[in-house]
Amino acid sequence: MLALRLCIVKKTTSVLARALTSQSNGSQSLPDMSEGHLPIHVNNVRSRLRAIVGASTNWRDHVQAMQERKALHTLLAQKQEDLPPKKMKDSYIEVILPLGSQPEIREKYLNVHDSVRFGRILEDLDSLGVLICYTHTNPESHQRSPLSIVTALVDKINLCKKVIYPDCDIRFTGNVSWVGKTSMEVKMHMLQEYDGVYSPVLDATFVMVARDPENKRPAFVNPLIPDGPKEEEVFKQGALNKIKRTDFNTTSLLKMAPTAEERNIVHNMFLNTLDTRTVSFRSRVLPPNSVWMEDAKLKGLQICHPQERNVFNRIFGGFLMRKAFELGWATACSYGGSRPFIVSVDDIMFQRPVEIGSLLLLSAQVCYTEKNYIQIRVHSEVYDTDTKEHKTTNIFHFTFMSENEVPQIVPKTYGESMLYLDGKRHFSATMKETREAMNAPAAA
Repeated sequence: MLALRLCIVKKTTSVLARALTSQSNGSQSLPDMSEGHLPIHVNNVRSRLRAIVGASTNWRDHVQAMQERKALHTLLAQKQEDLPPKKMKDSYIEVILPLGSQPEIREKYLNVHDSVRFGRILEDLDSLGVLICYTHTNPESHQRSPLSIVTALVDKINLCKKVIYPDCDIRFTGNVSWVGKTSMEVKMHMLQEYDGVYSPVLDATFVMVARDPENKRPAFVNPLIPDGPKEEEVFKQGALNKIKRTDFNTTSLLKMAPTAEERNIVHNMFLNTLDTRTVSFRSRVLPPNSVWMEDAKLKGLQICHPQERNVFNRIFGGFLMRKAFELGWATACSYGGSRPFIVSVDDIMFQRPVEIGSLLLLSAQVCYTEKNYIQIRVHSEVYDTDTKEHKTTNIFHFTFMSENEVPQIVPKTYGESMLYLDGKRHFSATMKETREAMNAPAAA
């Protein structure tokens, strides 16, 4: 649903195309860690995770395997200082997705537009991020890890190319870039071969957390020691990213009132929808080329089968991201009236695990628009048929670009106005990063 052949891309905004490309050229200069590392086939990533954790491929054996993990509690460190420090190169991994050299695996990744399904890429990134963290933390003395490492947050995925070809090999690389006491930031990059040259496609930043063998309590991870000025800069950026996430969460509209500027935006939109023929606050009129927010949403339902489980007997986070992205894409497509292109993914919070057998409810909402951009928020929750309770599991934020200028989204209620402002904040942050990438000097 993402990639487009060049003949179709010609219709899109050239300024954005230059911006997306420049994100790659202006990205942070990273140390080369590839020497001595053989790439892993993408199909072997999940099998390696199962071996590290001791999970079974058989659903019937899986519960017993998880029970056996309880004995690994004795291998946990009592404090972080007991664990040997690691370098960034210790966790470096390359993964090959041979869409060109192995045509038999293309169908899984192919969409109806003869390009690569971005939802499948999200699944591969999630698995790779976990494997990178296990590579950072797993000692040589014992094969099975006592840690349960899970995705806590997708901080950012920025695309630097619009085209992902279904018949050219893809390479993923990544390593741990910052470490706290029990959490790890992972930087990953995706490149695709074309005419014998690998070119950057996207950069991703994930945050993983380590827990005990039963996935109940936090567990310490190996500290990270930067090696040289480049790694020190990457590590420093990881610490800054944590501060930014904390600040963004502190100023959330669920906790604090909008700013004075934001209040003016909401009030002006309200005034713009009042019926001038009446003297009533309730009489509202939709402005030209606009859509009420309540009319710009799609919903979906997933029954969570064992096939989509991860190595810890919960629903695989990559599967949740794929389903949320595809619903978000469909919503943007329906709203804009043409095929949308993904520009950015950010701030995906994994608030609670999704159990096998859950009823997963997904709701995608257009929450902000500007010119030909569409900001989508996808809310996912599980429904407990016994207690009749709904519990939020994830919030997803996607920025899409349509081929043509789209109608303005207009909120009616105060709650919708907060969704509008939240969407505007995410969109503004994405555009700010794009501008900074355009103005940054080329990486060495």
